Amino acid sequence: MSNSAEQRVRNLACWQGAVTLEPLKGGLSNASFIVSDAKGKYVARVGEDFPCHHVFRDREARASRAAHAAGLSPEVVHAEPGLMVVRFIEAKTFSEENVRDNLERCAELLKTCHRDMKRRVTGPASIFWVFHVLRDYGNTLKEGGHARVGDIPRWLAQIDALEDAQIPLPVVFGHHDLLPGNFMDDGRRLWLIDWEYGGFGTAMFDLANISANNSFDERQERRLLEIYFEKAPDEATQRAFDAMKTASALREATWGMVSELHLNAPGVDYVAHANEYLGRYERALKTFQDRYGAS
Repeated sequence: MSNSAEQRVRNLACWQGAVTLEPLKGGLSNASFIVSDAKGKYVARVGEDFPCHHVFRDREARASRAAHAAGLSPEVVHAEPGLMVVRFIEAKTFSEENVRDNLERCAELLKTCHRDMKRRVTGPASIFWVFHVLRDYGNTLKEGGHARVGDIPRWLAQIDALEDAQIPLPVVFGHHDLLPGNFMDDGRRLWLIDWEYGGFGTAMFDLANISANNSFDERQERRLLEIYFEKAPDEATQRAFDAMKTASALREATWGMVSELHLNAPGVDYVAHANEYLGRYERALKTFQDRYGAS
């Protein structure tokens, strides 16, 4: 894909003068390049629709434009089916440790996202409900004959209990993919990038997702909830969070398994990714069951 993707980026009519491309590493499902032309520096991302992951690039582009309008993400300067160009920002890409060390700033960024994105996004509404995603992933894994197909009935039964633990919250437009690499710091402010999974849903997923993906401890989780809700979480909120954190880890694990069947990004070990998050899921599930006696 990378050679054809590079040629497609080079051939874009939006460039001014000579163009140089530098491959950008780290993407799990897309080919990305830093592009320089006579007028500036940009990031070009090439990636097709992935119905298996409920990813559609027109929705991503609309979310990315809304995120720029909300002051969260760099400007989209060009978009077409399967390709998007945004302005380059000189910024540090976060690691898990960086996210933990900047917990308060990241929490405030999520509050801004959830407050402002729903007022900015246009077009048909995208919805993200992790329990639907997990059930659909289970069906995809069964149809694809994945090696872990025997685990799916157990996972589906656990998903029901985790969903039942959720509490009513206002509908927000969330990011839903809060891996550390999607946070960037330019020395003055934080940026939130990559809106493939952006959609309307519950704030609890983003809160649980940032914890699950960045290895928060209990103290950090409590602080996150205190900042977001502006008060200490009650028992129902804490239980919903613990359940959603468990579901988030399983979603990332099964994302890797589905990707193993359907994607082929160079250098990406989907099996290792799935195994890492499956371990996080099992630990989170044990904590949830020990605390609340869930089956």
